[in-house]
Amino acid sequence: MTYVIGDTCVDVLDRTCVEECPVDCIYEGERMLYIHPDECVDCGACEPACPVEAIYYEDDLPEKWRVYAGENLRFFTDPLPGRDGPLGSPGGAAKLGAIGTDTPFVAERPARSPSA
Repeated sequence: MTYVIGDTCVDVLDRTCVEECPVDCIYEGERMLYIHPDECVDCGACEPACPVEAIYYEDDLPEKWRVYAGENLRFFTDPLPGRDGPLGSPGGAAKLGAIGTDTPFVAERPARSPSA
């Protein structure tokens, strides 16, 4: 099991969780952040740091956000739009920087207003 970032991160990208992660496993897409399930050490430092309460331990993910467990995994295992292949396990987000794309599911989400 791992931690998962859910719907309230879409269009927010606060990045406070990235600063708290001791293993650099939170990657930046275009509209949201993603936790690498194999690189995450389940320390939980990211969860209380998130100002929009988007991070949950996978077993505690609200039912309405269960799809995000798969989307967090797909971000690393499936080819993303505009990229030649899957990200795989790069071994840290900092060396890659912002990826600039999301999974198709996240990319198609309705835009969230800045005040939402």
